[in-house]
Amino acid sequence: MQSRNQGKLYLTSPAFSQGERIPTRYTCDGENISPPLEIRNLPKYTESIVVIVEDPDAPRGIWTHWLMWNIPPSNLIEEGEVPGIQGTNDFGRLHYGGPCPPQGLHHYYFRIYALDVMLNIKEGTGRQALLRVLGPHVLAMGELMGVYSRYNVMMA
Repeated sequence: MQSRNQGKLYLTSPAFSQGERIPTRYTCDGENISPPLEIRNLPKYTESIVVIVEDPDAPRGIWTHWLMWNIPPSNLIEEGEVPGIQGTNDFGRLHYGGPCPPQGLHHYYFRIYALDVMLNIKEGTGRQALLRVLGPHVLAMGELMGVYSRYNVMMA
């Protein structure tokens, strides 16, 4: 993806730290709501923010858990909040789908992008189309990775 990257965004969460276990509350085993996200170092000319949450450890390749764009520039996305337009995730839904690995420990990447525009794409747009459109408008990006495994799932 081409970008005019002007810096690094710092993405953190009060719910979990980089590389730590994502609390059950934010998974399919809990309330399945999005965790709070804190953003630092937004570029001066940021017009909107994009959030993409993915699991590269899924059996069939990258599994998209959440797509959201046209989020007004802010340093905080509250727990369970939907301040933008949502795309269709790999669960076939227009909302956050929390970690729900079929087996083993999976890594979940919360990626955030600062853009120089509001995107002119419709609700329900998928991951590939979103990535194509946002590419030339990225001012900065950051990521937070958490892990999760379902200890209570029986292995086949």
